[in-house]
Amino acid sequence: MLPQEAIHAGPAVLRLPAEEDADQIARACSDPDIARFIPFLPSPYSRDDALTWITKTVPEMWENGGAGFVVADPGTDEVLGTAGLKPPDRFGATEVGYWLAPWARGRGVVTAAVRTLAEHAFARGVPRIGLLADVENVASQQVALRCGFAHEGVLRGAGTPRGETPADIAAFGRLSTDPGDPVTPFLPFFPGGFPAGSLTDGVVRLTPLTTADAADHFALASVPDVMDSHVPPGRPEYAGSEAVCRYAGHRWLTGQRIEAAIRDAATGEFAGDIQLTGVVPDLGQAMLGYSIGPEFRGRGLVTRSVNLLVEWAFASTPLRRIVAGTAPGNTASHRVLERAGFAREHLVEGLLPGPRGTRVDNVQWARTRP
Repeated sequence: MLPQEAIHAGPAVLRLPAEEDADQIARACSDPDIARFIPFLPSPYSRDDALTWITKTVPEMWENGGAGFVVADPGTDEVLGTAGLKPPDRFGATEVGYWLAPWARGRGVVTAAVRTLAEHAFARGVPRIGLLADVENVASQQVALRCGFAHEGVLRGAGTPRGETPADIAAFGRLSTDPGDPVTPFLPFFPGGFPAGSLTDGVVRLTPLTTADAADHFALASVPDVMDSHVPPGRPEYAGSEAVCRYAGHRWLTGQRIEAAIRDAATGEFAGDIQLTGVVPDLGQAMLGYSIGPEFRGRGLVTRSVNLLVEWAFASTPLRRIVAGTAPGNTASHRVLERAGFAREHLVEGLLPGPRGTRVDNVQWARTRP
């Protein structure tokens, strides 16, 4: 597929691995994130494991039509990571894989390496390159978008099992005919990125949901009036909250929805959650939703959170209109929306599923970009 020669890639160089790289590879592969998201690697990872990869695995990749490189610093020759292409399938398509050492992150190294590999492969007639990443590996999915790969969906249970459960895999692909321009997310992350980014006004702080929030998310979803207002209403399951939190970064990055925690800015306590869902890029529209725990009610935290999120969305995304729906009798939610600048637009009869097969009217509200 590719010649076995060094390829310069901006801040890095792709070259064949050598036995002298074994110690650096072993040190990198002891990183918890590499072990987490590439679970088929030996753990703990030893120098002998690195030597096996260098002297056996990589040569077999080349013999079968694939490619395996070390990503190295062009000045010092320090190992920064690895990148390679799987042997082509019967249609000539391949798949790119990579990892980056902790000491090399945040420098655009792996993006440059993957983009360069893709361009060399396309120049030699490869029609398609796939890229697969664990749904929780948001950093790897960001690399895919920066390298011009389109999000194509999620392969449920297609990853290597962690414990008893196979991982869900986010699938990306790029064709030789694609322009290869970086894909700009429709919904950027909060300032600071994922998962560390946040919005705050000093009283409340909004942070992306992560798997660490699953228990709090479930406890909130189990509050009776929160259950009643859910669409559809009903008792939640812990697995559902776990899935919402596990997928939050992936769905945000791929423009499907924003899921954030509402926190007390002073204590960091989980107070509630807030979402932008039903995103319609062509209309520039999304739907607002929120819930707040009983012990945090009456302090204006939801109104503050709505204002923070909506004002950020109008300033930082292409969204022009945000809508919300409430039950006719939910006066507390009506007051939140009124204080946050939403206008009541109309009543839709029987729009929402209610308990025991009933239907519930829905008061619809909207706020538009100034």
